[in-house]
Amino acid sequence: MIGENVMTIDLKHGFLKWDTKELASALKITEKDVIDYLRDGRRVSFIIERRLAWEVIGGKLAVSEGAGYDLIDKNGGKWEVRSISNSGIYFCPSCQVGSGRSFEEHGFIQKLNEICGYFVSDITQFPRIPYWEIPADVVKRWWDSGKLGKNTKISRKRALKLLSSLYNS
Repeated sequence: MIGENVMTIDLKHGFLKWDTKELASALKITEKDVIDYLRDGRRVSFIIERRLAWEVIGGKLAVSEGAGYDLIDKNGGKWEVRSISNSGIYFCPSCQVGSGRSFEEHGFIQKLNEICGYFVSDITQFPRIPYWEIPADVVKRWWDSGKLGKNTKISRKRALKLLSSLYNS
């Protein structure tokens, strides 16, 4: 079991790094603009997904943006990619987040049953973004124990605390 009763498992954790001077030069914008732009999850997620797929899991991207997952590992396992921003993180399906959309527990549990887990990155730390692998069964335990709130959206502080308990146990 992972969490309170931890057994040793090999979870991926590391950093994705960028040279902001090189990016600024290539994009012909200021370093500050590079940092501001790439600390926005709507913009940096495209790049993070690719780097995780190719550099971390040796896999590939989902066949389409509409798939219920983001990455496929070398064994065919499906993974979701999520970002921790200043406003937090959510674990429910993307189709349940945003204006006019609502959380539906059945869809969330179904997603957990279809994926191996999540790769979570803390985009607020760009240009040195930490990432963590979180197995789906761990997220399910967090949900069952009430650690993910009412709709799986949790604060940055709570997310980092949960990751700390998973990786520092």
